[in-house]
Amino acid sequence: MSPFTEEVLSIVSAIPAGRVMTYGQIAGLAGSPRGARQVVRILHAMSRSRGLPWQRVVNAAGQIALKDGPGFELQRMLLEAEGVTVGAGGRIDLEQYRHHPAGPTADGN
Repeated sequence: MSPFTEEVLSIVSAIPAGRVMTYGQIAGLAGSPRGARQVVRILHAMSRSRGLPWQRVVNAAGQIALKDGPGFELQRMLLEAEGVTVGAGGRIDLEQYRHHPAGPTADGN
């Protein structure tokens, strides 16, 4: 497993309930500021087997990235169960719910 993948897994695992991070924010903290798509692939491939809180990761606009359907509704339900308000179109207020881990910061996306 690459160091980037290990770091992504560590960052995602540490997102507390009721908070979210963006794919780009995670990529930046993991050392690859342009690696948001890699974060998507890692979550897709490893969320279930690693028990990752995948629902706490959203796109740069603060929206659920999944298309309308069962996956979208599951993510919405899981976030709302943690106290995150999910608005129209799956939008989450990043000012209110974004997690900022201690340590080096990314570009915030």
